[in-house]
Amino acid sequence: MRNIPLAGAAAALTVLAAQGRATARPGAPCQVPPLDPVALEAAVAGPPDSEVTGAILKVTGPAGNWQGVSGAGDLAANAPPALAGRFRIGAVTRLFTAAVVLRLAARGLVVLDEPVQRYLPGVLPGAYPEITVRRLLDHTSGLPDPGAPGDGDAAWFVAHRLDSWTMRELVANAVRGPMAAGPGTVQRENPLGYWLAGMLIEQVTGHAYTIEATRRILRPLRLAATVAPGRHDPDLPVPHATAHLAVREDGRTVLHDVTRQSPWRAADGGLISNAPDLTRFVMALFRGRVVPPPHLDEMFRVPDVPDVPMGGGPRFGLGLMRITGANGVVAWGHTGSLPGYATGLLATRDLSRVVVYALNSPSADSAEHATGIIAATFGG
Repeated sequence: MRNIPLAGAAAALTVLAAQGRATARPGAPCQVPPLDPVALEAAVAGPPDSEVTGAILKVTGPAGNWQGVSGAGDLAANAPPALAGRFRIGAVTRLFTAAVVLRLAARGLVVLDEPVQRYLPGVLPGAYPEITVRRLLDHTSGLPDPGAPGDGDAAWFVAHRLDSWTMRELVANAVRGPMAAGPGTVQRENPLGYWLAGMLIEQVTGHAYTIEATRRILRPLRLAATVAPGRHDPDLPVPHATAHLAVREDGRTVLHDVTRQSPWRAADGGLISNAPDLTRFVMALFRGRVVPPPHLDEMFRVPDVPDVPMGGGPRFGLGLMRITGANGVVAWGHTGSLPGYATGLLATRDLSRVVVYALNSPSADSAEHATGIIAATFGG
C-alpha cells in the first residue's frame, strides 16, 4: 500500500527541528521570545490560495494571548473560519491515546515495559520479537510501515473517503511482512503502534477506544467540542470549516469537499476538536491533571536512538513530539495531517507559550504555512 498524499505539517516541524537541537531537560524553563503580534498576523495571512483555503491560529501564555483567522471557512459563502470551529486533528490524537495508556499504567492495569503480546496474544506474528508497550508509543517498535489503504492518490481518496476499517484489520494487513528494524534500535514514526495501543486499551478495559477516550479524558476535562467518533460516523459537528482536496481532472484542478470522511484512523488520528479545547487539554496534561507523575515524566523521555528516515536525533517521547528551534526554545506536542487538514498543538514544557493551528489544505503543500506559524510563535 502507498500513502495518501497528506498536508505537510509534520514536514514543517521536521524542518524547524533540524535547525537546532538543544536538549533541555523536561522540567527546564524555556525562554520564549516576547509575543510578536505582527509576526503572528503575517504567518496566518495569505489564504485562501492553492495551498491553504482557511486558517485558525490561537496562541496562549503568561506574556499574552493572540488569535486570528484568515481565508474562508466556506468557499461557497466566502465566510471566514470560526475561531472555535471544529476540525479533524489527525495525529494530534496520539497525545490522547498515550495519555489513556499512561492512566491505565498508573493504575497498574498496563506495564509499559511488558510486551504488547502479553495483552494482545495472537495479534502479531509469532516470528516477531517481543515489543514493549513503551516502544509502541515512542515509535521504536521496529514494526513495518502500514502505508494507507488504496492506491494512494487524491482521486482515490475522494471516491473512498467514507470507507472504513477496524484497527484490527489495519494491523493484520500491516504485519504480513517482516519487521522493519529490531525493537529499540531506531525511531521511525509509525501509526501501527497507536492502532495497537488503541486495541490494548480496548482489551484491558473491555470498552471501545472511543468510549475510554471520552470517559477518561474528554468528559473529566469538559472538552465539550472534542469528539471521538465511531468509525462509521463521517460527520464533522458544527461549527466547522469545509475541507477540500485538489484532484486533477481532464487537465484542470478540481476541489472536492472532503469534510465528511471516515475517522478510521481511530487511536492514531480519528479525533475531532477545536483550538480552545486543545489548549485546555495540553495545559491540563502538562500540569499533571491528566497523567499523574511520574508517568507524566515518561511522556517527555526521548529514547537515545537514531531517528529514521529524518536523520539526526530522535524526536518522540510517549505520545509527544519534540521540536527545538534555532533559538534553542524547546516545544512539545504533535502535528497532524489528513486529506484536507493540517493541524498542530505545541507548547513549551512550562506552558509559557501554547499554540494551536488548523489549516484547511487541499494539497500536500501546506508546510510553508505551518513552518511560518511555528517560527512566529516560538521565534527562531
